[in-house]
Amino acid sequence: MRDPDAALAGRTSRVPAWPRTLSLRRDLALPLVLLAGQLIGAAISTWHLFSPAGPLGPVDWVLLVVGPVALIARHRHPVAVLWVTFAAMLSPAVSGFAHVSFVVAFFVAATAGKRYAAWLALALAFVWRIWLAPLAYGYGIPSLPDILLLAGWLLALAITAEATRIRAERVAVTRASRQMEQHRQQSEERLRVARDLHDVVGHNISLINVQANMGLDLMDSQPEQARAALSAIKSASKEALEELRTMLTTLRQDDEVAPRSPAPGIDRLPELFELTRAAGLSVDVEITGKAPPLPAAVQLAAYRIIQESLTNVARHAGRARVMVRVSYHDADVHVEIDNDGTARSDGPAAIGTGSGITGMRERATTLGGDLFAGFRPGGGFRVSARLPVGSAR
Repeated sequence: MRDPDAALAGRTSRVPAWPRTLSLRRDLALPLVLLAGQLIGAAISTWHLFSPAGPLGPVDWVLLVVGPVALIARHRHPVAVLWVTFAAMLSPAVSGFAHVSFVVAFFVAATAGKRYAAWLALALAFVWRIWLAPLAYGYGIPSLPDILLLAGWLLALAITAEATRIRAERVAVTRASRQMEQHRQQSEERLRVARDLHDVVGHNISLINVQANMGLDLMDSQPEQARAALSAIKSASKEALEELRTMLTTLRQDDEVAPRSPAPGIDRLPELFELTRAAGLSVDVEITGKAPPLPAAVQLAAYRIIQESLTNVARHAGRARVMVRVSYHDADVHVEIDNDGTARSDGPAAIGTGSGITGMRERATTLGGDLFAGFRPGGGFRVSARLPVGSAR
């Protein structure tokens, strides 16, 4: 058997080297520039920060190299690099250019979230240059203007680093929020597609199943009725295929291919009723009120709730009579589906815990409405939904 760890190691070894090279170049670019700048600056200038000017010894030249070299690891070990660059400034005759590496290390540590270590190192550097170094090496304490100038410059550096850190954190929070919102939208879209697939497939397959059973029972005794059942199966399967094709086209975001059928809505309810009647259910319809201009989301929700209710009747209530009532009001639309069948008391449709009932309730609550599903006092089953009109505009 092949060793999985060996296989993983083999795949890792085949990863191209150029991404690692680019990262290494990014880490090396700044230290190399600082190394060249510090060495050249120290060679042509005798600049010292407050300490007396003098020739640099071997140790001073080594310290000029230590700071930039330590910066290679600034992203992986910012605190350690900060203290190494701080130590590189402690020589009595060190060039003023050695402080550049410390400034860079402080900025990296502060913006990387190591604020307390960075501030402590900055404060110690100030105290060292102003008081401790003169006491240790026997030269005079800088004048008050020089002290204030250095303090102001270090304060500006600290403020700049803190502002950069805050901005980076805000960018990270914004990016994370955007990703969370994108994930939320994707989850909602997957849920919507799942509901639509459940409604389309469940309804039409249920009708096809009812008609197929009817056709088999009547094939020998009543061929004409069997032919009608086959015709209903053809219509139901065609409707299912058209709706599935429309949803898949939307998912693919194919702008070149227009949907083959309009999105289901109130105006397509007559087709749904005819298809359901062809499956052997008796469907009566009662519409009250004048239909206002309805948002597409409300129309789709009403259609799917009625469709799923009829599907549940076909599945669980046998050859029941169904009464569908649609009431239009100024603020909302009421949809009510009653049947007089004998649903199984242990079935999911009866107690309202199946995925179909859950999907209908989610459609209603998403629009700010509500939905009731349960037994009627006089027998049968009722689904009643209220869909606000203004919430989906």
